[in-house]
Amino acid sequence: MAQVQYYGTGRRKHSVARVRLVPGEGRIVINKRDMDNYFGLDTLKLIVKQPLVLTETLGRYDVLVNVAGGGTTGQAGAIRHGVARALLKADPELRGVLKRAGFLTRDPRMKERKKYGLKAARRAPQFSKR
Repeated sequence: MAQVQYYGTGRRKHSVARVRLVPGEGRIVINKRDMDNYFGLDTLKLIVKQPLVLTETLGRYDVLVNVAGGGTTGQAGAIRHGVARALLKADPELRGVLKRAGFLTRDPRMKERKKYGLKAARRAPQFSKR
């Protein structure tokens, strides 16, 4: 018999996280590594767990994640977004709680592109009168 799985894709900046929720005892595995080994900072671990803690489903699902691109903070945000979307598929009644917390909204902030004539997106060359 096939095991029930819930999928969710989360994105933030340049990070893309493919999240799979499987009924289990609450393990979180990111890129085939335990979350404690993958993220060094406790704040990033907290960000990943936020949707599970909010919906009181922390011990009910194993979270299996493939994440690529961006830095560690962006990846944590992408995982949070993906977990929230997967929880929504598992139980549509959680929509109000997750929406109010802002976990279902994709963060639109991206890096601004570099413009010609400038050294960076907005950084102009140093000005000198003479």
